[in-house]
Amino acid sequence: MAYDDQKFEAYLDKMDMVTVLVPKSYYDGEVNSLCLMRDGQSLSLKLKDRKVLHEAIKYECYCQIKIEIGEEYQVVEERGAKADLKIGAVIRTPEFDDAFFYNESDLGVVFTKQHIQLKLWAPTATDVKVKLINPKTLNKEYIGMARMKKGVWTAICGLEKEGHHYSYEVTVNGVTREAVDPYALAASANSEYGVLVNLHKTKQPPVKKAPLQKPTDAIIYEVHIRDFTIHPSSNVSNKGTYAGFTESSTESGVTTGLAYLKELGITHLELLPVNDFDGVDELKPLDTYNWGYNPLLFNVPEGSYSLEPTNPIARILELKQLIRAVHENDLRVILDVVYNHVYVREDSSFEKIVPGYYFRHDQFGMPSNGTGVGNDFASERKMARKFIVDSVLFWVKEYDVDGFRFDLMGILDIETMNTIRQKLFEYDSSILLFGEGWDLNTPLSSEQKATIYNSDKVPHIGFFNDRFRDFIKGSTFNIYDKGFICGNTHRVDEVKQVMAGSVSYQKGEKYLFVQPTSSINYVESHDNHTLWDKLSKCNSHEEKQILQKRQKLASAMVLLAQGIPFLHAGQEFYRTKQGVENSYRSPDSINQFDWEQRKIYNKDIKWLQAVIQLRKAHGAFRFHTTERIRKHMKFLESVPEIVAYALANVEKYGPWKDMIVAFNQDTSTHYINLPQGSWNVVIDGESAYQYPFTKALSGEAAVPAVGVLALFKT
Repeated sequence: MAYDDQKFEAYLDKMDMVTVLVPKSYYDGEVNSLCLMRDGQSLSLKLKDRKVLHEAIKYECYCQIKIEIGEEYQVVEERGAKADLKIGAVIRTPEFDDAFFYNESDLGVVFTKQHIQLKLWAPTATDVKVKLINPKTLNKEYIGMARMKKGVWTAICGLEKEGHHYSYEVTVNGVTREAVDPYALAASANSEYGVLVNLHKTKQPPVKKAPLQKPTDAIIYEVHIRDFTIHPSSNVSNKGTYAGFTESSTESGVTTGLAYLKELGITHLELLPVNDFDGVDELKPLDTYNWGYNPLLFNVPEGSYSLEPTNPIARILELKQLIRAVHENDLRVILDVVYNHVYVREDSSFEKIVPGYYFRHDQFGMPSNGTGVGNDFASERKMARKFIVDSVLFWVKEYDVDGFRFDLMGILDIETMNTIRQKLFEYDSSILLFGEGWDLNTPLSSEQKATIYNSDKVPHIGFFNDRFRDFIKGSTFNIYDKGFICGNTHRVDEVKQVMAGSVSYQKGEKYLFVQPTSSINYVESHDNHTLWDKLSKCNSHEEKQILQKRQKLASAMVLLAQGIPFLHAGQEFYRTKQGVENSYRSPDSINQFDWEQRKIYNKDIKWLQAVIQLRKAHGAFRFHTTERIRKHMKFLESVPEIVAYALANVEKYGPWKDMIVAFNQDTSTHYINLPQGSWNVVIDGESAYQYPFTKALSGEAAVPAVGVLALFKT
């Protein structure tokens, strides 16, 4: 029966409940009896509820037999009219989740010695076929898939099909849709098809990594693959690519490329999304620009960064070689991942294969939009959660990555994030996990969301600390709002708290986090205005030299606060995006990492290197427990323009017994009283001293205008 011949609609909304919608144009919507029919056998449905709607009457009927999802049924009314039973809201019930949860690790493509195995989870499908395309001849063939337990469909093909393109043709509710495998590990150009690849052929020799004893030992540096080398002065041959990212050189006495990052002293390189995304034509990558937050295939490297976007093996190797090169330079790799949404829900493989399951819907059955991009991934559903967990494990095991930054992590649920942590820590406890814990309007209870306010429920996962960001520099959403480094002295107590890791550094104090390992401290990221662009607006009355000092002051506060420091690429040389606040699709001229600026401000970069080395030199800057902060960190009495703290009796954590750090945001010098003894100077404004330390102070110390003073004694 064609759908347009049907007099009414019938949906399976619960495992035992059928909802029938009869339009009033059909006998005024009135029916007295309904039955369920399959293979010529019929069973009466028990009418439980009747509701009059605007244009139809809704009947809720209960079935006394188990309805086999994946089989074809019809609903028949007393006059003989029939309607095919469609999968409805049952897809979003806990009973459905429990009945079809598949906990094996073999979804997608698996190469064995004998054949290639394909498995797809499609429990509501009544038919699934694999479409294979020979990329050389473009010949097509179809393989029927067999339905197994838990709604998993499987097929095998010969090893000679390696390199073939493939997709699935999935029939649900009488409609057949073509979809790329969501578990695809390789893809053709612009994600048209998955590709059957044997990843064993892309294995890389292991590299011994730089150790990471605790999360607060990390110094994170965020960069976009294309931004990093696209500038004309990058001295890179393959600009904007995976291959170009690993090129290094020394030009005019200063390093560039990967050598520069190693010299800077960071520990972790965070890459904006490198999985397959929309917004850039992989065959014409320089025609458009995108950050990468339009995810398509979550386990496939993005092709626009590849030298050979039409060669699926090449892009895999190029990304693996990039990660390996980063490890060889004693740095670790963090991937920015976007599991909270897809690019377009209706076009996504998830929606085509299991319609209605993978995305959240509101009380009216409409897709929710807490992400602001039209869809929210339903991480709380078991197979959605499984996909995310499987994906992060894949990146760790196959690409050897060292951490994840979760975009809009507050959309995801607590159980999912804790499962991710558990599974990854079983594999490698040094993996770093953090994300954006913003509380967004999605149909999930506040108790379930992995938001910053629920940080105590997701231990060992960090959160971008917006309080740190806004108290230090001013509101990120009001460019004219001034924080501490811009001259505001009204929230000094809050500044002290965020400098102490946003924990209760004195018993009874309010706190945001239970432990400092939860706090990702930052003043600038790829989002919103760069710090330089904000300073140029809100402190436009000041000279450039003063603004530069303010930016250095902010970076020093990030690096010398308790918690985990996070730097945005170019922050060290006053990166500008020409005032563009949201540059996600702005041209390279706005987003590029300007290597000329790196050369011009080499002296300032060396100063920041010294601040980084100071943090790394002593464990007291990197406490991982609130108890240690309470025991050793005290704030000194001073004028409101200064925030100063002492770290006392900390010789067991590093080479010095006591330390003092003071931050002055005023354009005038101010003085602080020093505890008894002779104090060696490590940083004094624009000057950074190294061993042997020839300058010492006692009694009273001048904190330079818009500057930092760092002292120690043994």
